[in-house]
Amino acid sequence: FLLFQTVRHGFPYLPTALAFDPVQKILAIGTRTGAIRILGRPGVDCYCQHESGAAVLQLQFLINEGALVSASADDALHLWNLRQKRPAILHSLKFNRERITYCHLPFQSKWLYVGTERGNTHIVNIESFILSGYVIMWNKAIELSTKTHPGPVVHLSDSPRDEGKLLIGYENGTIVFWDLRSKRADLRAYYDEAIHSVAWHHEGKQFMCSHSDGSLTLWNLKSPNRPFQTTIPHGKIQRDGKKPESCKPILKVEYKTCKNSEPFVIFSGGLSYDKACRRPSLTIMHGKAITVLEMDHPIVDFLTLCETPYPNEFQEPYAVVVLLEKDLIVVDLTQSNFPIFENPYPIDIHESPVTCTQYFADCPPDLIPVLYSVGAKHKKQGYSNKEWPVSGGAWNLGAQTYPEIIITGHADGSVKFWDASAITLQMLYKLKTSKVFEKQKVGEGKATAEIVEEDPFAVQMMYWCPESRIFCVAGVSAYVVVYRFSKHEVNTEIASLEVRLQSEVEDIITPEPEIIPSFPDASSQLPSSKSLSGSTNTVTCEGTMKDSIPCLSVKTRPVRMPPGYQAELVIQLVWVDGEPPQQITSLAVNSAYGLVAFGNCNGLAVVDFMQKTVLLSMGTLDLYGSSDPYQRQPRSPRKSRQFAADNFCMRGLSNFYPDLTKRIRTSYQSLTELSDSPVSLELERCKSPTSVKGSRKLSLPTDLKTDL
Repeated sequence: FLLFQTVRHGFPYLPTALAFDPVQKILAIGTRTGAIRILGRPGVDCYCQHESGAAVLQLQFLINEGALVSASADDALHLWNLRQKRPAILHSLKFNRERITYCHLPFQSKWLYVGTERGNTHIVNIESFILSGYVIMWNKAIELSTKTHPGPVVHLSDSPRDEGKLLIGYENGTIVFWDLRSKRADLRAYYDEAIHSVAWHHEGKQFMCSHSDGSLTLWNLKSPNRPFQTTIPHGKIQRDGKKPESCKPILKVEYKTCKNSEPFVIFSGGLSYDKACRRPSLTIMHGKAITVLEMDHPIVDFLTLCETPYPNEFQEPYAVVVLLEKDLIVVDLTQSNFPIFENPYPIDIHESPVTCTQYFADCPPDLIPVLYSVGAKHKKQGYSNKEWPVSGGAWNLGAQTYPEIIITGHADGSVKFWDASAITLQMLYKLKTSKVFEKQKVGEGKATAEIVEEDPFAVQMMYWCPESRIFCVAGVSAYVVVYRFSKHEVNTEIASLEVRLQSEVEDIITPEPEIIPSFPDASSQLPSSKSLSGSTNTVTCEGTMKDSIPCLSVKTRPVRMPPGYQAELVIQLVWVDGEPPQQITSLAVNSAYGLVAFGNCNGLAVVDFMQKTVLLSMGTLDLYGSSDPYQRQPRSPRKSRQFAADNFCMRGLSNFYPDLTKRIRTSYQSLTELSDSPVSLELERCKSPTSVKGSRKLSLPTDLKTDL
């Protein structure tokens, strides 16, 4: 059979470029690995990949034509056809002698303008995808008297009033307004600060530039000698009337007009240098009001979404799409407090790095609504009440749909349940496993016996029973948490158990001490046996040596647990003679019998999470070592034995508990009737069907004894 990738969820890795089709309302994101993600309404999510793997520099939609142009770091242009189910490249054009720095495709135009590092501008026919031969050379564009190179082309745009006029921005601060018909410059403007971006007023009489000193300059085509307005929005005004102090570069500016209000000026960067710790920000200037939106991650690019695709009309901006290094945010411009839209895409999968995943198909039909109902109560408030503006594309549910759930465990200890039915991915419920533990105070890392400095709550393994809804998590700090689902809030203490999977040599119980094998490395890290009682240990630290203490502290006070998954039991492995517990490597749960089994390189433990009792705690030597204290000799099962696997419990334990093994042979009473001593309770549990299965698994290595 063949494996096919059907869908790709999560945030695009290392994004570099952003584009939006204002008519079809679809969004495209390019990445450093040459990938393109096309997003529309929830469920519309398409992935494309450049074969070269070169980073995507820029993306431009052929608006309302179902096509997309990509410029990549290997100096190639590609035309993608989006009208088919799987987008494909129709044409490619490679630049061999020049490096591409900027592209511009005017609305409803057949000419694509391409600026290069050398300062030249080439024109490509978008239909044939070949160079037209028309080149605007840098030395023709600038004045002949100016001999210095103006730098790479950083901006290209056509005039909103006349598509035959092209505005070219050079890095060193030179601006040229080029007449494509007469092949000459109509005007030239110079500024002593480097240009990062240029934006037109819709009337085509003014344009705005953003500069490397954090300034914005506004230019009039009638008087290009100097800007008629210069502002440093975040610069401190000097007392002596001097120019405000310079700020960080404004990397991009957009200038959008409104019919019934002041224009919007939106830019990224430009903060003052004295606030070094400030987060990356997007600034929105509307009239005299200045709003700074701080972001959690660096801003890669942003686009203002407007009501019209025509550049010569009032733009009427209604939202700003902000592409961050690890997130996608859309800001609502129609409300004065600029709330963000609730993102319908599963982009926050890697909000904290994913450390483990599980997939479940054909789940009980009531499970997804139940998880969604408890998860909805914890959702953040304050989102925009408008519909998600990226609403393009068509999406069919398909004929075959059945409930599918994906569970992701994360480095911060959170667990997310996702509805994966019908290809989409929607978060249902989020569980924070770290809430069962006390918060670690700064500087207490070693004092609290932590074995992991970073992400001590990282989820390593998960077990989920969709029918009983029992959920179990194993964490990196050698603990297991058992959760039970409840629709009601409770306020209760969290039960905890401590298990010792390493024991002192003198504590080893063996019926034949003379058969103890010799190992090449008899260090304290060697796994050793442990008595079956598995009683809870007390903290007995001698000096600085850690012994019988867990890695984390479980909350001892009553804890409020909201509806959803509530912690029933926390099981922790403890330090032994200054040696930390090893991380848990295997986990199994039987929810019908209330048993959880887990193990690591030191041994195996079985816990009854209903009675909150350790049933079995065995070292690896007991399981696989040649000095088997239970003496399980391979032999044919006798017909008189009701359980062949009883040999595991009875023969191995007859040396220590002869009176109890007789009771096990003859009694099939309930566990509660045999609760006169903890040992008898634990032994009798070996008679349950689940432990019979476990016994068979444990007795497997004895079959290999003859080969040793």
